[in-house]
Amino acid sequence: MKKIKMLTRDLNLYYTDYKALKDINLEIETNRITALIGPSGCGKSTFLRVLNRMNDLIEGVRIEGSVFLDKEDIYSPKVDIVTLRKRVGMVFQRPNPFPMSVYDNVAYGPRVHGIRNKGRLDEIVERSLRSAALWDEIRDRLFKSALGLSGGQQQRVCIARLLAIGPEVVLMDEPSSALDPISTLKVEELIQVLKQDYTIVIVTHNMQQAARVSDLTAFFLNGEIIEFSITDEIFTRPKDRRTEDYITGRFG
Repeated sequence: MKKIKMLTRDLNLYYTDYKALKDINLEIETNRITALIGPSGCGKSTFLRVLNRMNDLIEGVRIEGSVFLDKEDIYSPKVDIVTLRKRVGMVFQRPNPFPMSVYDNVAYGPRVHGIRNKGRLDEIVERSLRSAALWDEIRDRLFKSALGLSGGQQQRVCIARLLAIGPEVVLMDEPSSALDPISTLKVEELIQVLKQDYTIVIVTHNMQQAARVSDLTAFFLNGEIIEFSITDEIFTRPKDRRTEDYITGRFG
């Protein structure tokens, strides 16, 4: 039986007068990878940012409808946004490690949340880097700048930094679009492993990537979800002609 971690009901989002998301109803299943696909400007990254209220930082944004995390509406005035973003974390398109050591990057979040004990921090840093499939590669470089790592390693440091604060949901906005093919493969392999412990939502322009890594896929077009189904069905038996046209490269 499927278990729902997050869901949206009749979600609309406006940038001032422009309606960017239209009546979005989507269920995000626990410990599954949900891919959001669609052409540039279709609303998929905007929707991703709805899930941890990153759009709150943009002036003129207005939201209607509901977004639930474990049956709690995250847009309720009672919700603490810092706690929400600890539970629903985000990895961005380009690696963005802080200009500090690998260790301090990963320990940053736990320190912000009050953990000061060195033994405890050591344990969190090692566990997070192992979870990000990076420990064996950089265990001898922990106290060197994260900016000296390759792009793929930097992105995995960012993933480890996120995992260190113990999220439940991991949002990924095109996490490998700035990476070379080998680094992309490593990130994809990592995503598959992470779903055992986390619920993952990934925005990707790469159709092959969506087909490879995700369990479920939602196709966005002009701010609407045109089709949402098991990934294999979306890519082999789409029900909507627009989905088929996008997947086969007729537009987008």
